[in-house]
Order: sequence, then C-alpha cells, then structure tokens
Amino acid sequence: MRVDDAVWVTNSPSLISSGEETLGKGELSGLRLAVKDLFDIKGAVTGFGNPDWAATHEPAERTATAVQKLLAAGATYVGKTQTDELAYSLNGANIHYGTPVNPAARDRLPGGSSSGSAVAVALGEADIGLGTDTGGSIRVPASYCGLYGLRPSWGVIDISAVQALAYHFDTVGLLTRDVDVLVRAADVLLPNQPVAQFSEVCVLEPEGVDFSADMIESHLSSLGLKATSKPLSADMMARASEAFRVIQGRDIWRCHGDWITRVHPHIARDIKSRLDWCATLTQEDENKAIQERKRIVEWLNESSHHGERLICLPSTPGASPLLTLTGEPLAAYRTRLMGMTALAGLWSAPVAALPWLEQEGAPWGISLMAAPHNDRSLITLLSN
Repeated sequence: MRVDDAVWVTNSPSLISSGEETLGKGELSGLRLAVKDLFDIKGAVTGFGNPDWAATHEPAERTATAVQKLLAAGATYVGKTQTDELAYSLNGANIHYGTPVNPAARDRLPGGSSSGSAVAVALGEADIGLGTDTGGSIRVPASYCGLYGLRPSWGVIDISAVQALAYHFDTVGLLTRDVDVLVRAADVLLPNQPVAQFSEVCVLEPEGVDFSADMIESHLSSLGLKATSKPLSADMMARASEAFRVIQGRDIWRCHGDWITRVHPHIARDIKSRLDWCATLTQEDENKAIQERKRIVEWLNESSHHGERLICLPSTPGASPLLTLTGEPLAAYRTRLMGMTALAGLWSAPVAALPWLEQEGAPWGISLMAAPHNDRSLITLLSN
C-alpha cells in the first residue's frame, strides 16, 4: 500500500497489535477499511486534523463502535485517514498536513472533511472509507471524487467514541467505489428497520445551478422511479444554510469553546473565522434558527408527500472547485453549497450519494434522500 502523508495519518494502527488488522470473517471479508481520524482507535490519539488537538488529548481507551462492527464483519483495517481541522470544512484541505490529491480531478479539491477516506477509496488503497457527515462531509467528497456514499438518518448508526463536531447533526457515513460494497457495509452498520417501496421521486432543481431533472432521468428510471421536478429557490437555500449554520455553530462552541479558549490552537484562517463567529452566537439566534428549521422540515415533508416519495438534488453546485479558488470566492461557494447540503441535516434524513454526473471532465454527484429512518429502504432500492 502506498502511504501518502496527505491521505494517511498512520497505517500502523494499535487496534490489536500493528499493521493490517481484522477481527473476524463475514460479509466484508477481503475488503479494506480506511478510518477518518475522528474515530477512536484504542491506544492511539485521535488527531481531529489539528496538531494542538493531538498534543492536548490522551490515547483512546476504546475503539469506536462503528469500527468494531465493520472489523467483526471481516473488514481489514489499513489505517486512519486525514480530515479537515476539527472536521469544520467541506474543502478537503489542511494547512498542517496537506491536501489529499483528488485522483478523479487532480487540479480540484477532494472535498472534506472526510477527504482522506474519500481519496484512499478513490485511489484504490481502501474499499470502504469510514467517515462522518455533519454538513455534507460524506456527500461532498463523494461528489468531488466520483464515489458512492451514505449519510444515514441522524442517530441510527452508533456514534460512540467518535469525536463530535455538532451533536444535532453528526452522523457516521460510508464511502465506496461501487454500490455493492456500499450496500454490504451499510447492512452491517444499520439497525433493523421496516423497508418501504418507493416508486416516485421529487427532483429539486436549485436556482442558479446548471441542472435539470432530465439530466438524471435514465438513472432514476433504472431504479423504477417516476420523477417530477420542483424548483429549489435561492431564498430557500439561503434560509436552510443560515439555520443549519447557527444551530451547528452553537453546538460547536458548546462542545469545543472551552478547549479553543484555553489552548488557543493554531487553526487555518477560514476555519478560525467561523469558530470566532460561533462564539458570538446567542440563545436567541439559536431559537430563531430552530423555528426556521421547523418551517424547512415542513416544506421537505410536503415535497416528499410526507415520506411517500424520495427527494433528489445535486450533492454540490457542480464539479469540485479548482485548487486555485481561494479567499472570498471560495467562502461564497461554501455558502451556496451549504444551502444544498443543509437540507438533509435539518431533516435528519438519510442520503445516498451517487456518482451520476460529470462537469468539465470532473465528477459531480447526486443526492437521493428519503424521509428519516428510511435508511434500509434507500439501500434496498440501490441493491435491486
């Protein structure tokens, strides 16, 4: 296995002893597992993408439940992968450890914060990338790197011994190169749920994005889905982005504000500016955002016919931004992106990330979203 320092934190884990490790035989036997550096591995420090975090935290006393379950099913653990600092970015860049090279578009960002797991899978150095998705950190790198992914319903996959970013939105997610492996890995992690049959999908067409339902009609038809389209206005995206950011920001400061204030860690300028903004948020700001969330969830429920049909939209506004995009233009892009990814987080909904589109020769993904707790229904649809 080639070890790229910008992708791998270590390929010599202390999970059991050293080197490549597995705990059992089962449905994932023969598949290699790369783990985002938010998941605790017993005996190793969880670095959270920041050297000051690693220096101020002790080695983990246990291994994350999700990792244990995948290993018990036969997966082979090949190492921990890089993440954006404190997982608070969607770019895939890290000023301390470097930016993993997107093998699907080497001149473009790989997407974060599960960047290392995504790149390891896209390179073929792992078959399953274990990551997290709070504001899009599975769906965005899947879109940019041409991968399949799963962001589950909030709370359905055990997130024990995983470093938190924002409690109300954090989920454990998966990245794979093909849908069969995604289905098999999801089957290991997901709880038992009733399985519903879907025959209709509402395709949201985001204002200002060069996308229409007919671009994916053949893919939807192959899944037995009849599509109708509906505009997703710029106003709705702006409201979703702001509500999500405020609730997330309050969670982040509750979780990490004390450490940030005490340690004064060295953090990338864009991430630090967002953390500084989190510190200014008030309970009144959060209450207003929660009310806005309720209105957006009601709109999503209506759009899905109260869960009877799926919702589909592009995972991102287009192909990954070029590496040369920085500063205010990149910040403006993030706000636009969040208006699309925030919908699933606000709804607590499961999303399958699908590599169906291409733009300027680079991958561009689609998000297929179900009402909360329809994770197995979504995975069953993909397996047919």
